[in-house]
Amino acid sequence: MNYRIDNLQYCNWNEDIFMINRQAKLDAVHVTIAYHEDYDEVQKNIDEWKAYFNRFDELIFQGKSYKDIEKANKENKTAIFFGFQNCSPIEDDINLVEAVHKMGTVFMQLSYNNQSLLATGCYEENDSGVTRMGKEVIKEMNRVGIIVDMSHSAEKSTLDAIDISEKPIAITHANPSFWHQAKRNKSETLLKELGQSNGMIGLSLYPHHLLNGTDCSLESFCEMIARTADIMGAEHIGIGSDLCLNQPDSVVDWMRNGTWTKTKNYGEGSKDNAAFPRQPEWFKDATGFDNIKNGLKSLGFNKEEINGVLGNNWFNFYKNYIG
Repeated sequence: MNYRIDNLQYCNWNEDIFMINRQAKLDAVHVTIAYHEDYDEVQKNIDEWKAYFNRFDELIFQGKSYKDIEKANKENKTAIFFGFQNCSPIEDDINLVEAVHKMGTVFMQLSYNNQSLLATGCYEENDSGVTRMGKEVIKEMNRVGIIVDMSHSAEKSTLDAIDISEKPIAITHANPSFWHQAKRNKSETLLKELGQSNGMIGLSLYPHHLLNGTDCSLESFCEMIARTADIMGAEHIGIGSDLCLNQPDSVVDWMRNGTWTKTKNYGEGSKDNAAFPRQPEWFKDATGFDNIKNGLKSLGFNKEEINGVLGNNWFNFYKNYIG
């Protein structure tokens, strides 16, 4: 069986987007339900998703296990898996790790750009690594079944997480820095360690992390996949598009600034990033999975490798480490 999985989207959800994901034959999507929210606020976001599940039950349902990906494939629906891009919902209480897991949280980043109580974000000047609390939270995440996500974390912190976690970690949405230098993109050293530990990376289609941005070519993106596969193994690579369809530009303020600052911080060193960039023409939405499939085929990837990148690798990761 071949599955298609996009392991990160943060769209302004509506029926049209759910239908696009079905048109793209996505069996599962990992969605962000928290950036800077606390525990009570994230519960409100979950209530919104419950309303989506009730209203659009012919298109989506909540996923908690790899078996839900199999179910989605059989029923021509998309399983929605919850994730946090920050650890803010657990506040400073390790007991909330189990509580958010019971809500259906499957992934949690230890930090989002900044230093958190758990680890250092990729925008900090100094990376002190995973903190004392971070070590305890990783153990608890391993115990309850939440995957450690280090997409927005700094290098040492990410390497620490790989070493500390008893289960493989994920970088759900980022690209290699050899291809494009961006604060969130990852070094070859880190990619090697990630692959050797059976971790996963979801390669991102967010233009600020693509070579030549919106003008990034399909050929360049697929060549990047090929070189990344040489570094860490094709079986450890998937897609985490980071699609933000239908979002107003004001959401960039929320993502970058949250409630921690009164100064506008747009990221990547430029005020030009105050707005959402246009997607490349070949990946305007999830239907671009077909273009990636064709691009990889033209580079000589075989069917097993292509299907792995498009979803089977994420499926195996879910099966092995989420259950």
